[in-house]
Amino acid sequence: MRWNRSRASQNVEDRRGQGSRGRIGAGSIGLGTVAIAVIAMLLGVDPSTVLNLVGGLNEPTAQSPSAPPPADDEAARFISHVLGDTEDTWRMLFAKSGKTYQDPKLVLFSGSTDTACGLGQSASGPFYCPGDHKVYIDLVFFKELGSRYGAPGDFAQAYVIGHEVGHHVQNLLGISGQVQTERQRSDPLRANQLSVKLELQADCFAGVWAHHADRTRQVLEAGDVDEGLNAATAIGDDRLQKQSQGHVVPDSFTHGSSAQRVRWFKRGIESGDPGDCNTFKAAQL
Repeated sequence: MRWNRSRASQNVEDRRGQGSRGRIGAGSIGLGTVAIAVIAMLLGVDPSTVLNLVGGLNEPTAQSPSAPPPADDEAARFISHVLGDTEDTWRMLFAKSGKTYQDPKLVLFSGSTDTACGLGQSASGPFYCPGDHKVYIDLVFFKELGSRYGAPGDFAQAYVIGHEVGHHVQNLLGISGQVQTERQRSDPLRANQLSVKLELQADCFAGVWAHHADRTRQVLEAGDVDEGLNAATAIGDDRLQKQSQGHVVPDSFTHGSSAQRVRWFKRGIESGDPGDCNTFKAAQL
């Protein structure tokens, strides 16, 4: 990936080495579901972390001031350039529809950190908190993406960032809030289905970003799209469940199968039109 062709964002916060105050957001259990908690345990993730992050509506916690990452940190530079590219792309797409895009912050942390959604932990993987409009990433995940999940490559990492920024886009458009309201009055099965549609739309939005980034700045190199598709495959619910428990339980999916994640990422990167990412009205996921 020719990521140096993109503008570096100034919206990266470096909290690595700070730790957290360890406060889990009050009332967060009511925002989750039993099904999500169960699958979290099966995947080795602290259920309280997942339940906190599902809703994202708790009060922010105090956090030490964050500094920008060091200028000689190659991994952080890569992230800042990818984030800057998503900013430029979504600013343009929002402007086309008469809207104003608000840039998210991206927080680099290690181990755990306080968020407006409660205690964020490395075990949950990268995540977006709608309560503070921030994407959180522990860079250990990117190492595991290649070594543990078999999805190496810089564009595989860029796909993950694009997906989390996709959640920010959903938040700005009011989609996340509508889905959360509907989830709260749904049974666990229906709530999981809504979560899958939300996640697949974020995959599609990641593809939309990649489409425009390449068309305007020619950032993609040979093999990059395959890296992204491989990452989408590696973190599908069916693949993760098979690895962790030896069998697949489709009713407990929260992010979508490998095939579904690949399909929607491909749709976004081929189309470049956010309007083609409406998973909520799709006849087939």
